[in-house]
Amino acid sequence: MTGWQTLLYKEVLRFWKVAFQTVAAPVLTALLYLLIFGHVLSGQVKVYDRIEYTAFLVPGLVMMSVLQNAFANSSSSLIQSKIMGNLVFILLTPLSHWSWFIAYVGSSVARGLCVGLGVFLVTVWFTQVTFAAPLWILTFAVLGAGMLGALGLIAGLWAEKFDQMAAFQNFVIMPMTFLSGVFYSIHSLPAFWQQVSHLNPFFYMIDGFRYGFFGVSDVSPWLSLAIVGGAMLAVSAIAVHLLRIGYKIRS
Repeated sequence: MTGWQTLLYKEVLRFWKVAFQTVAAPVLTALLYLLIFGHVLSGQVKVYDRIEYTAFLVPGLVMMSVLQNAFANSSSSLIQSKIMGNLVFILLTPLSHWSWFIAYVGSSVARGLCVGLGVFLVTVWFTQVTFAAPLWILTFAVLGAGMLGALGLIAGLWAEKFDQMAAFQNFVIMPMTFLSGVFYSIHSLPAFWQQVSHLNPFFYMIDGFRYGFFGVSDVSPWLSLAIVGGAMLAVSAIAVHLLRIGYKIRS
């Protein structure tokens, strides 16, 4: 294997060796969300005038799990390596910044999609889910996981201790995912909060992903694709630049 393939293999193996924690636990969390919210609101809430709330909830939970776990993979790997001191063994290799980027983001996409598939397989039994446009589902899942993997790379480079990483995840990632339309359609919000939601790039990831299941969405999937694609390029460019200059990892 080449250098980047070896590093990618190492990063995939890192989360797969503890799959009970990195894959099974997020799947269980998403299932609990579905059971609680679906039980309370199913039959009382209709979305887009024809979709049951439980069915509406499934794609949102899948995408939320993809995003959160893609971010957790790259960010936790970097911060752990920095604190434990084993990052030096990767720094000693002649790997380019592109090799680092591909390996860390690639493994994050793998973990995000793995968790997302697990969430879908356990939640689809509770409702009837259709596939209106499967290509949109795959496109937004990969773009979303890639963007959060790159964002996790930035956070992992920036953070110097675990509480800094926890702050980034709790005050940035969690609010943006929960306020992105996972549990509701933004058309149910007042006009002001609808406009605020449009400033959240996570909203476009989940809305475009949900379009692939139902063929309807709060905004055009092409608009969502343009915004998510642009955000992915911007975040990736920052991550690659920080890796190239060795931000907080090279003296």
